[in-house]
Amino acid sequence: MREMLPKRLAKFIQVVGDRQPDLTVVLENVHDPHNIGAVLRTCESVGIKEIYVLFTEEQLDGNNIRMGKKTSAGSRKWVDVHLYRDTEACFAAIKKKYKKIWSTHLAEDSVGLYELDLSESVALMFGNERDGLSKEALSYSDGNFIIPQVGMVQSLNISVACAVTLYEASRQRHAKGYYGNHPDWQEEEKAVLLAEYKERHFEKKKNAKPRKGK
Repeated sequence: MREMLPKRLAKFIQVVGDRQPDLTVVLENVHDPHNIGAVLRTCESVGIKEIYVLFTEEQLDGNNIRMGKKTSAGSRKWVDVHLYRDTEACFAAIKKKYKKIWSTHLAEDSVGLYELDLSESVALMFGNERDGLSKEALSYSDGNFIIPQVGMVQSLNISVACAVTLYEASRQRHAKGYYGNHPDWQEEEKAVLLAEYKERHFEKKKNAKPRKGK
């Protein structure tokens, strides 16, 4: 029977307890695999357990996730990635689990990041590096927001914009005591996720390649 060291098990229990079941990220047609990897790493660090990646451009595919492996630094194993080619199907799945969708998009009705209540159930949507979000994706959004900037160049790399946004969400959730005690994170769900993480942990150890001698 496979067993985990007590210290390692305690870490897993803490990580699972800190997961935020009502916070996620949506990426639409993000071209750079390193950006996807960086987003995954940030998501894992603030307690997000799943993200949605939508590819509607023919030249993009799920290989982008694997190509960003170094940047994600192992986060891919702990964050589930839902890949979609169909926009309607993607947002149907998101709306079943999350109450609001906020989009990073400059428009007349855009509000500042720090005006948002990110302690509520929310999906945060980011577009690609060149064109931003498509009109079709924006049609599913409940509102637009921008990150306040005071520099000459009013632009941030997508992975940076995502990190700034997620850490504001994390700050708000810490203030409400959601880490370790989220009201919507049931014990049964925690137990299921803990079992999954333990399985992934042992699977990785089983497939680990032996180190070469110097």
